[in-house]
Amino acid sequence: MNIEETINADIKTAMLAKDSKKLEALRAVKSVLLLLKTSSEGLTEDSANKALQKEVKKRKESAEIYKTQNRPDLEEVENFQANVIESYLPKQLSEDEIKTKLVTLIAQLGVTNPAEMGKVMGAANKLFAGKADNKIVSTLIKQLLG
Repeated sequence: MNIEETINADIKTAMLAKDSKKLEALRAVKSVLLLLKTSSEGLTEDSANKALQKEVKKRKESAEIYKTQNRPDLEEVENFQANVIESYLPKQLSEDEIKTKLVTLIAQLGVTNPAEMGKVMGAANKLFAGKADNKIVSTLIKQLLG
């Protein structure tokens, strides 16, 4: 079952359970997937994962803003939706796993100085697509090359 079918089945389950909070999050995911499906990129597993990661990131950033503005009610909604969306993403790699793979990648590419970070970052984006946050990957590459 692909992600679209999974989301549709979970929407039905949430409707039957009258779980409005989860239903709202699932409908947001379905909306993103429909937009992706009709775009020139098309709906692939990688594109879906990237889109869902973006949605999680948006919600976490919104939750932080609500937290600073002392709005725990809205913060809770954003965090809940982020958690629901994250459950459809592949398991994220730990920092240690990322670091290990980056050491191997840097050795394969033969990169030795920080000026060639873009070369490593490009290959890392393909390697970690949907499995790691690019911010963490970038930070680790800087540490390893610096």
